[in-house]
Amino acid sequence: GGLTIVISPLIALMKDQVDALNARGIPAAAWTGQLDPDGRSRVGAGIREGRLRLLFVSPEKCMQPGFLETIAAAPVRLIAIDEAHCISEWGHHFRPEYRELARIRKIVPGVPIIALTATAVPEVRRDICQQLGLVRAREFVGSFRRENLSYRVIAKKNPGVQIAEFLCRHKNEAGIIYCMSRKETGEIAAVLRKRGFSALAYHAGLSGPARERVQDAFLNNTVRIICATVAFGMGIDKPDVRFVIHYDLPKSVESYYQETGRAGRDGKPGECLLLYSGADVTRVKLLLDHDRASERSIRIAQKKLRDMVGFCETTRCRRTFLLEYFGETSGKETCTSCDNCTHEPDPPARTQGPKKIRHPAKSPVVQRCRATSLPHPQCL
Repeated sequence: GGLTIVISPLIALMKDQVDALNARGIPAAAWTGQLDPDGRSRVGAGIREGRLRLLFVSPEKCMQPGFLETIAAAPVRLIAIDEAHCISEWGHHFRPEYRELARIRKIVPGVPIIALTATAVPEVRRDICQQLGLVRAREFVGSFRRENLSYRVIAKKNPGVQIAEFLCRHKNEAGIIYCMSRKETGEIAAVLRKRGFSALAYHAGLSGPARERVQDAFLNNTVRIICATVAFGMGIDKPDVRFVIHYDLPKSVESYYQETGRAGRDGKPGECLLLYSGADVTRVKLLLDHDRASERSIRIAQKKLRDMVGFCETTRCRRTFLLEYFGETSGKETCTSCDNCTHEPDPPARTQGPKKIRHPAKSPVVQRCRATSLPHPQCL
């Protein structure tokens, strides 16, 4: 019985979760800045009268005096903090507002707290406990092993052609292409449409209705490919994503793991491709140098970037690298689903030193892909 408060940073995700819960007969609501006065009155009445079971709220809204007064008189039974890695400066997507959440314990003393995240290295887990004031907290850690996902990193040479060739092996399958900038999402989606692929762009610069249309089109399979900035996918519950492409270098291993994790949620195979270049490393470094964050935050971000570069340039099993990064023992040195273990051609270029260029062997008979006009017999 009573009320569970769910603190989440993603309004779009709140909407999806509330709709799903209500459809299952579980009374739920989201208290956000998008509520009109009538909506706020209905939610407030639901809390006071004990009709709501789950209430979703952002960390910013949670700390507002009016909201704190409301829940102080409510039958709160549990506080659940989603995306809890945002609490820690060592986590990716750190949000200072999350640091204030420990104050809620004074408003509803004795109420259990659960912190949830899919991507937290051991030091982040310790920091979460410390920041929330959790004493003798019980820690439950699932495996980071995703056996159905394959990982591949290739040198970024002619990315438009490389992506088109990759997509020819995933005809009529759903996938996400992550880009660093809004401009890139639109450009890549336009190029893919010209080549006959079903693709749309998604980024924060679009209007709310436009983002909803793109999201719905992807969920309903009327559009197969979404070219998006990293915000996309956080609130998407689509089990049949068959591939994730990183057009640009992620800023951290956590971000990479979380974004590739959008693939294969139905347990079927998913393919993860990262296009890697030294130029992208330099680009991210420049962004960090011009960041207005504290020196400590910049140092942490630089370390995470070095770890990401290490993943791209490693010659070891990539799955083992990911497991060890998150503090999990691999148990074996090789796998059957990363390019380093299967010895696929075209290894990533190192950020330093020369690289030999490999030329493919010529064939007397060459068929060409209709989408790219390049040799690619799998497409026909």
